Amino acid sequence: METEGFFVDGPGIFRAELERTRRERQARELSEKVTGAQSLVNSLEHAGVDVMFGIPGGAILPAYDPIFDSKIRHILVRHEQGAGHAATGYAQATGRVGVCIATSGPGATNLVTPLADAQMDSVPIVAITGQVPGPAIGTDAFQEADIRGITMPITKHNYLITDPDQIPAAISEAFHIASTGRPGPVLVDIAKDALQKMTTFTWPKQRVLAGYRLQLDPEASAINDAARLIAESKKPVFYVGGGVIKANASKELFRLAELVGAPVVTTLMARGAFPDSHPLHLGMPGMHGTVAAVTALQKADLLITLGARFDDRVTGKLSTFAVNAKVIHADIDPAEIGKNRFADVALIGDLKRTMVALVPALEREFAKSRPDLASWWKQMGGLRSTYPLGYDHPAEGLSPQYVIERIGAISGPDSIYCAGVGQHQMWASQFIKYEKPRTWLNSGGLGTMGYAVPAAMGAKVGAPDTPVWAIDGDGCFQMTNQELVTCAINKIPIKVAVINNESLGMVRQWQTLFYASRYSNTDLHSKRIPDFVKLADAMGCVGLRCESRDDVDATINKAMEINDAPVVIDFSVHRDAMVWPMVAAGTSNDDIMIARELAPDWGSQEL
Repeated sequence: METEGFFVDGPGIFRAELERTRRERQARELSEKVTGAQSLVNSLEHAGVDVMFGIPGGAILPAYDPIFDSKIRHILVRHEQGAGHAATGYAQATGRVGVCIATSGPGATNLVTPLADAQMDSVPIVAITGQVPGPAIGTDAFQEADIRGITMPITKHNYLITDPDQIPAAISEAFHIASTGRPGPVLVDIAKDALQKMTTFTWPKQRVLAGYRLQLDPEASAINDAARLIAESKKPVFYVGGGVIKANASKELFRLAELVGAPVVTTLMARGAFPDSHPLHLGMPGMHGTVAAVTALQKADLLITLGARFDDRVTGKLSTFAVNAKVIHADIDPAEIGKNRFADVALIGDLKRTMVALVPALEREFAKSRPDLASWWKQMGGLRSTYPLGYDHPAEGLSPQYVIERIGAISGPDSIYCAGVGQHQMWASQFIKYEKPRTWLNSGGLGTMGYAVPAAMGAKVGAPDTPVWAIDGDGCFQMTNQELVTCAINKIPIKVAVINNESLGMVRQWQTLFYASRYSNTDLHSKRIPDFVKLADAMGCVGLRCESRDDVDATINKAMEINDAPVVIDFSVHRDAMVWPMVAAGTSNDDIMIARELAPDWGSQEL
């Protein structure tokens, strides 16, 4: 048989000739000169990128020509901040690196907030920005900004590329750094002339990153020390942070927790790392955590800290936090060990490997003696039953907690829920039941208003067959709702629940409690201007409104039935609903406040 100019007299020779031809073709392609821009796109393809979010502009424009022919899906957003949060939502939902791209100057600086957000919450994203030509750098050229210098404190690493030959190595390193160890954002800033110049594309076969060393396996002696502490403890608590989800270690946590039998609390960033329905779970600790979870940490004699960083929103006044507890601190990032709280045992390494190693060590210790946690559980179980989360149904307007609770119940635990920042974020963390990791996305560390809609967009792109809800406040929604246009045009059918209380709700709550109800500049008038239903319709979405408790389920079900367009529901909720429990900023967790003590007219009678 004759094939491509040569004869084949056997299957083996056919395969050999085909392989030789493929190698020759590949060698020709590699030896051909391409622009730096084409090298960039080739590099992104080799890095496994399937989608990126961005907006073109002058300095990055050379890259957009090869993007036109690339297999990578580019989603044209309406604001660079939307691109950054979409990349974050994609990364949080999928566990893969999210990618955003912008031009120089204002395009790059509009990515600063998403980069800081990703840094605080350890989210792997790579941001590509254009820069003015190399000779113009430092001259205050048009649309020039030192984005590398600006983002130095808020990225895991960043690059300024002026030589096109450096592009493949920089992209390869950027994806490796973003996704390994403690994940985080990496920025690659590329001068326009580097994108325009000719180069030879060669994808690096290996990386040499001086100073970047990861300790994946914890020290065996530390594992044994941790197991001994756990076996000796009478009041242990698993203090679980978002690092467990980043490490894809939920199954390992489940096994370890059941082996020990101790209470589990999951922070705001760890919701879903351990099932809410599990009897060991006490809920979320922190400023708006459950009474049982907050008290468990305060009264514990041992904190088994897994991928958490002793954030001030969890600890309250640090000097009064868990004063009688010893600490086992497991984390991939050695910089976190001892940063806020001394660790009696440090387990530095990958959390999955750490928990796998702990199990046999604990089994050996438990074979000698196993602690009796019955008294500890009697105390914690009593708190859980005495102080459950609850809410009232107001005489006027909807209960926001009820609305969010019904969304979670109807859409179910397989859905993804993204929240903005404020009261609705806390209610979504409290009243939706999370059973699986990567189903709860929010801006935890930075507290970025406007996060929800673009993050939901990115999550839906990453998980197209999963229902994705953005639980947003009327304040947050008005910051980034233009990305609904992006969703409509690109057929990304997210569902948005606007918890509309006409206010910057969390700020208003503080004004009620601490500023004698002097509501300075927190009234948004959002039930009059804008009309969210008309706004949704104008942006190519389906707009719905719900003002009656009797209509809540029907409205949510109607939204669930619409899967060919984004849906926005304007829920008209009671303005003075508050988030309870509450630990006021700067105070001790021992001073946790429940509704009846402070504001019985607004709080839950169940608490």
